[in-house]
Amino acid sequence: MTAVPITEAVAVDGWRWHDRVAGLLDDGLRFVSLSGTPDGDVRCVLADPERTVVLTTAPAGGRVASIIDIVGAAGWDEREIHDRTGIGFEGHEPLRPLLRHPSATSDWTTPVAGADVHDVAVGPTHAGIIESGHFRFHVVGERILLLDPQLFYKHRGLEAAAAGASPELALRLAQRACAACAVTNTVAVAQAIEDARGAMPDAELRRARTLLLELERLYNHVNDIGAVCAGIGFAMGNMAFAELKERAQRLNATLTGHRFLFGTVAVGTSELEIDAAAAAGARTTVAGIGADAAALWADVHRNRTARTRFRGAGTLAHADALALGACGPAGRASGIDDDARVASPRLWYDGFAAARPEAPTGDVAARIGLRVLEIVACCAIIDDLVSAPITPGRVRGGNVDVGTGVGVVESPRGRTAAIVDVHAGTITGMHLRTGSYANWPALAAACTGAILPDFPLINKSFELCYACVDR
Repeated sequence: MTAVPITEAVAVDGWRWHDRVAGLLDDGLRFVSLSGTPDGDVRCVLADPERTVVLTTAPAGGRVASIIDIVGAAGWDEREIHDRTGIGFEGHEPLRPLLRHPSATSDWTTPVAGADVHDVAVGPTHAGIIESGHFRFHVVGERILLLDPQLFYKHRGLEAAAAGASPELALRLAQRACAACAVTNTVAVAQAIEDARGAMPDAELRRARTLLLELERLYNHVNDIGAVCAGIGFAMGNMAFAELKERAQRLNATLTGHRFLFGTVAVGTSELEIDAAAAAGARTTVAGIGADAAALWADVHRNRTARTRFRGAGTLAHADALALGACGPAGRASGIDDDARVASPRLWYDGFAAARPEAPTGDVAARIGLRVLEIVACCAIIDDLVSAPITPGRVRGGNVDVGTGVGVVESPRGRTAAIVDVHAGTITGMHLRTGSYANWPALAAACTGAILPDFPLINKSFELCYACVDR
């Protein structure tokens, strides 16, 4: 088991804020999150496998130095903090609204002008049952010059409701942020609370949580491949992978009692029990799903029309992926070597090596191909975890109930981070930055230069969640 990263809390004067963040980035730490604190300060979390640093600064005159020149991924975070608190960010101009929805389009979109440029508005109400999201395409003919997404339509107030709540209630609130990433979000919050308390999971708790995360990843990945097939009207691929998703979710229900794995994660403990017979059955089912997924993908890939539509569509260049902090399959398909499972001492990923695409071309083909590879790895991890029965687990140590904790988990869509403040057994603040939140700006960048009819395909190749940002 690898050593647990040390969490350092550091208060920084405003005039040193930018330089301190830059210094930690130069030291090899990665940006994790930027958010407001319960006390009205601004907090930046950066981490590497050995340490996690929580930098906090107080706004001077209601303003803080922007860090988007060195952390492009913080762009949405700064806009959200401004909309929530009114704090301004010096150097981030224009600081366009993100949560607020002004009536004038020019107040929130990027100005685009030129001969034959016009806007195409899609949403926020859609033909299907997806949640609200508005996309403003600036186009010439069918060519997309720029996409401005407008999300954050449902202000559910999950983070606000967590302030003053018990850890158990905070966990249930995080679970409701997104059904498809319910395990990821609750494990991240549980880890953050345990980190604040100075507690570490034992081997059985690590095994149980990792199993749940990989079961979640499996049904999401087969669903996402089917969704990409739907994006080109390839009904055979869509329905075949939908059947695999159904089998995976039935396995979830058999093992845990819930198709979406709700109610399976708790703070400091796991009551998940899988006996030898159930474990053997799970291994058989997962092996079947893995084999069928490989065979189905081979059929899809042999289809010349499908290959042609996937290749070159929605390319996210490596430089853009790096600048915007793209993560998960979307980032790795563009050559970003980042998978939170590689350094997860609170989980059971010892010796894990992230899958890499055959060619990190950053297009739809690379994103879907990476998921195919990850299904193979996912099935192998599950098989290893249920090679023996799963029994209840607990945390060990931890007698401090005041502090700030950080939890980082790799979701099916990318790196998800939870930052939690605990005082005397009560949650005083909770912030959830999901893989979907991180990747929405990257999706917009991938649409630049594409044709408008390819947007459904490009969108499904990211398969991001709207609900995660409506927290």
